[in-house]
Amino acid sequence: MTHDRTKVLLFIDEDLQPIANLETPIVFDFDTSKLTDGEHTLKIISKSPTGREGIRKIKFFVRNGPSISIEGLSENEVVDGSLPLMINAYDKGNQKSFVITGSETPQTIPVWMWILIILIVGWSAYYLVTYFTGFPY
Repeated sequence: MTHDRTKVLLFIDEDLQPIANLETPIVFDFDTSKLTDGEHTLKIISKSPTGREGIRKIKFFVRNGPSISIEGLSENEVVDGSLPLMINAYDKGNQKSFVITGSETPQTIPVWMWILIILIVGWSAYYLVTYFTGFPY
C-alpha cells in the first residue's frame, strides 16, 4: 500500500525553474548565499495527490553582503553644507572563525557622555578644593 504525498515546488522571485521539488513533510535548508542582497519572494506551490494546487508567497530580505554602517547622516534627514561622515563596511566572513579586526564600527562620543564627564570632573574639583582648604569651615 503506497501513500501518495503532497508535493511542493519552491520558486525564487519570478524564476520559471523551481529551486526544489519536494514531497511533504520535509525539512529544507534554504541557502540564500547565492541570492543578491535585497527583497525577494519565495513562492511555494503545493500539488495534492488529487491534483489540486495551493500557492503561498513569502517576501523576505537578503543581506549576505558586507554590512554598511554610517554615522553623520540619518534616513530622510534635511542637510546643507559639508557633512563629516563616518562609514564602515564589514563582512561576516566564513562564520567558522571570528575576526575582531574591522568587525566593530568606531563611533564618536555622544553629547550626553561629554556632559556626564564634565559634571564628574566639576564635582571632583569642588570636592578636592573644599577638602584641602577646609572650606566652608
